[in-house]
Amino acid sequence: MTTERAGDLPGAGYVPLDEADFYLDDVRSNAGYAWLRREHPLWWFEPRRFWVLSRRDDLQRVSKQPEQFSSARGITMPLAPEQQAKMPPATAPSIILMDPPRHNRHRQIVSKAFTPRRVNDLERRMREIVDECIESTPVGETVDFVEHLAVPLPMRIIAEMLGVADGDLADFRRWSDALIVQAGPEAESTAAAVSVAELFGYFAGRVQHHSGEGSDLLAALIQAEVEGERLTQDEILMFCMTLLVAGNETTRTLVAQGTRLLLEQPDQLESLRRGDVALPDAIEEMLRIATPIRFFFRYATEDIELHGQTIREGDPVMLLYPSANRDETVWGEDADDFDVTRRVEPNVSFGFGQHFCLGASLARLEARVLFEELLRRRSRWELAGEVERVRSSFVNGIHHMPVVLR
Repeated sequence: MTTERAGDLPGAGYVPLDEADFYLDDVRSNAGYAWLRREHPLWWFEPRRFWVLSRRDDLQRVSKQPEQFSSARGITMPLAPEQQAKMPPATAPSIILMDPPRHNRHRQIVSKAFTPRRVNDLERRMREIVDECIESTPVGETVDFVEHLAVPLPMRIIAEMLGVADGDLADFRRWSDALIVQAGPEAESTAAAVSVAELFGYFAGRVQHHSGEGSDLLAALIQAEVEGERLTQDEILMFCMTLLVAGNETTRTLVAQGTRLLLEQPDQLESLRRGDVALPDAIEEMLRIATPIRFFFRYATEDIELHGQTIREGDPVMLLYPSANRDETVWGEDADDFDVTRRVEPNVSFGFGQHFCLGASLARLEARVLFEELLRRRSRWELAGEVERVRSSFVNGIHHMPVVLR
């Protein structure tokens, strides 16, 4: 097993994959990704003792082999022992921590809510929410794009799918923010534990008083059976937590980061404004360049030979999505450049294989509706200050982004 750090190798700079500041420095992180892809497509990260895969085809291949690369032992960065000891114990595994065939059976419970027909049926409601957001956003004044436009749409849609009232959205926002950041090694476990307890308490009350009838996702979870048995309350609560976080964070990041890219490169925005490029294609380029989730992990279930090295049984393997999405062998030597006219190639922003994101079509539609309405009704956008990004190694989010819409 190779144990050298990148900094110990000739001509290479150390790639600190467990530090948020590394990911927030785009020039530095892109250089690190390029070095990994070029020199060490399978690299051993000694400080936290895991392997790193950085090329798109490798990520796709591993993601399609759950029998060799398991999700059941964890999908976030391995924590230091003292951090792990402080984390709240899981009451039931999330669907993202399951391997087939168990994963397939649980996925079927909620998959009907994310079919193309069901998702398309939500478009009218999405436009209503976006209309409200745009109308309530002052014209010609500096506003926070994240608060006014990126957050409300995905938050309200997933809340309504779960049957949650508008009056509870503030708590949902707070819980979601705390839970998504906890996935990075810089997480504060206390905040995560409080959020999990509050969220579970909220949905436990909802389950207790729910009739089990209706078309919302909570009703589907209450009615669901796996191999003839109903889900336990803990399993229902874990489903609700997973849907809450996954159902709004990816879209929020996609929309905010996509807007940032357009504001920083006005020629790209002008191409969209003129209709020179299809909006769905531009959204794929946003997903590629501003990958919402930076990594997930898998654990080897056996010894595996790859790129001339041996991944031992039990070794953690990082799937480094932003690097894979900039693979020169797929997108050419200008793969680091944001170009809405680029030919679309499959990216890995929503994962791949068994764990491909259930809500990918929902996120894409939410982004399309929001950008369509903004381009139609507020065609001039300007960045009005410094963008504050989420300090996390895991999620590529934005806290605040001051803009002026005209």
